[in-house]
Amino acid sequence: MNSRSTDLIRIRPELSIKPLQAGEASEEFFQNRTLRPVLKLQNDLLLAAFRNYAIKHKGYFFELGQEKKLRYIENAIQKDIKFRNSLKGMIIGQFTLEEYERYIRSSSSLNKRMMNMVVERLKDQLQLLEHLPAGHGLPA
Repeated sequence: MNSRSTDLIRIRPELSIKPLQAGEASEEFFQNRTLRPVLKLQNDLLLAAFRNYAIKHKGYFFELGQEKKLRYIENAIQKDIKFRNSLKGMIIGQFTLEEYERYIRSSSSLNKRMMNMVVERLKDQLQLLEHLPAGHGLPA
C-alpha cells in the first residue's frame, strides 16, 4: 500500500463494523468498510456543501417546514446532477487507489448506495441545517 493510501486510511474515523459475513455482497462490504468511514470523515464538508447549495438557491430551504425540508434534501441530491456529482467527488476523492479500482467495477450501484447514504446522513442531521448560518445573507 502506498503512503497516500496509508494516510487516507489512517485519518478515517474507526467504526465498529461487524466482521464480513458469509455471502455478504462485495458492495455491502465496500459500503461498510469504505463508504461509511469516508462519509463520517467528510460529514462537516457535506453539511457545509448542502448549506451552501441551499443558500445559492435563494434560501428557500430555510423557510420550509420539517417534512418539506426532508423532501428538499432528497430532491436536491436526486435531481441536481451537478450538485450530486460534486458530493460524489468529495467522497471518491477520499478513496485509496485500491478502493477506487473496486469502486469503478460497480460504480452505478455504489453511486446509488453512496447518494442514499448522503441523503440519510443529511436528513438525520436536519437540526444542523435548519437555520440560515449567522452572517450569511441571501444572494441578491
